[in-house]
Amino acid sequence: MTTKATGKTGEKTAGATDEAVARALLDRQRRTYAAQAGIRLRNTPAPLYQTLVLAILLSAPIRSGTAVAAARALFDAGMRTPRAMADASWQQRVDALGEGGYRRYDERTSTMLGKGAELLLERHGGDLRRLREEPDPKKALMDIPGIGPTGVDIFLRDVQGVWPEYAPYIDRKALDGARRLGLPASPDRLSSLVSAREVPRLADGLVHAALDKPLADEVLAAAGAA
Repeated sequence: MTTKATGKTGEKTAGATDEAVARALLDRQRRTYAAQAGIRLRNTPAPLYQTLVLAILLSAPIRSGTAVAAARALFDAGMRTPRAMADASWQQRVDALGEGGYRRYDERTSTMLGKGAELLLERHGGDLRRLREEPDPKKALMDIPGIGPTGVDIFLRDVQGVWPEYAPYIDRKALDGARRLGLPASPDRLSSLVSAREVPRLADGLVHAALDKPLADEVLAAAGAA
């Protein structure tokens, strides 16, 4: 059943169905945070690790654009795998983070990235697919320095397309975006609004809507006009 979505906060827009709102959001948020960081997500070790690094950076109380820029700077400096991250010096990691504008947390984050890379190498051979096979992958993720509950949500929100056992993964921040857009606060109902392959991008777009009210208003206006 289709339902009408809100236009602005507390208002209704005639004809704006949930499906129209979801489509308007996807039309305006074509690139996920991972894609913006230059990650071509596949179920292979390097892009999975890069997604984990991005989740660590996004977990800090810092602008998402800064976290994405810092991830790109790390990857451009060659730190795309746990081995490369562990082999880089602490100062090289600090410099790359600073180049991306991640200066407030650069020293602490450099240490966490180094320790996390070493842990992944020791426990999982640098391959997050092995971590996926653990009895409790979420707990195993939180053993990695810098990954708490928020980081787990960010990582699984992104990798659900290649780790389908977690789909639909619509975390708390994405649900905040759904409420702002007048969409159902149910992962199953939200995922039914788009194709299976679009669910990760929808979840990411909902996070953008939660953080960016002008974007949410633009989406609702477009959905009402559709």
